[in-house]
Amino acid sequence: MDPYSIRKRGEVIPGDIPTPRGKRVVNTAYVDANLYHDLITGRSVTGVLHFINKTPVHWFTKKQATVETATYGSEFVAAKHAVEQIMAMRTTLRYLGVEVYGPTFMFGDNGSVVTNSSIPESPLRKRHQALAYHFTREAIAAKVVDFRHIPGTINPSDLLSKHWGYAQVWPMLRTMLFWSGDTTKLLLEDTAPSQPKGSDKCSVLKGENPSSSSVNGEYGTATGSKDQEEDVSPKDVTEK
Repeated sequence: MDPYSIRKRGEVIPGDIPTPRGKRVVNTAYVDANLYHDLITGRSVTGVLHFINKTPVHWFTKKQATVETATYGSEFVAAKHAVEQIMAMRTTLRYLGVEVYGPTFMFGDNGSVVTNSSIPESPLRKRHQALAYHFTREAIAAKVVDFRHIPGTINPSDLLSKHWGYAQVWPMLRTMLFWSGDTTKLLLEDTAPSQPKGSDKCSVLKGENPSSSSVNGEYGTATGSKDQEEDVSPKDVTEK
C-alpha cells in the first residue's frame, strides 16, 4: 500500500487529497446487464447509471468482452464494472475537494448476484466468475459499496442495457431529468391524505389547521390568493 495513503473504514484513501469544502454528497449507482444482447456474437451488454445526490452524472453502456451463458454471469461482470467506476468516481470527487458521505449505494435487479456478493457465507457456485466475485465482495466488505436488490421494473439502468420505445421509458426518464425544489415535498404530497383542492397538505401532515397557517413557495398560500381576498374595513365589521 502507498505509504502516503490512509485507510478509512477499510477503504484506501490517498493521503494527498485536499481538505473537503462545501456540502457532502451521497453517491448512488444502478447496474444491469442484458444477456445475449448481440445476436451475432452472443455477448451481453452492461448498463451502469451513476447519481451524485439526485443528479445523473455518468452513464455507461457497452458490450461485454466475454460471452456469458447465464444471466448470473453477465450480471456479475456488470457489477464488477460498476464497482470499478464507483471507486474511480469516489477518488475523483475527493481530489476535487468534495466530501463523499458513507458508502456508495449500488442497486441491481438480480437477487442471486446481490446475495452472493453481500453475504459472506453464501457459496460461489460459478468458479469462472471467481475474480468478479472477489472484486465485488471486497468492495462491499470494505464499506465502499452497499449492494441492494430492487425489482427490474424500477431499475433505471434498464434504459441503458435494452432496446426500448419512447412510451415505455418516458415515465421513468422524466422523474430523473425533470424535478424542482425540495424532493421531500413530493414525498409529503404522495403520503398526505386526500384533501380538497387548494388545501395545505404540509399543514395537514404536521397536525396544523390549514385555515390558520400559510405555506409560501410552490404550494402558494393556504388562505388563498390576494385576488380572492376581500378588503374588509372596521366600519363593515361593525355594521355586520
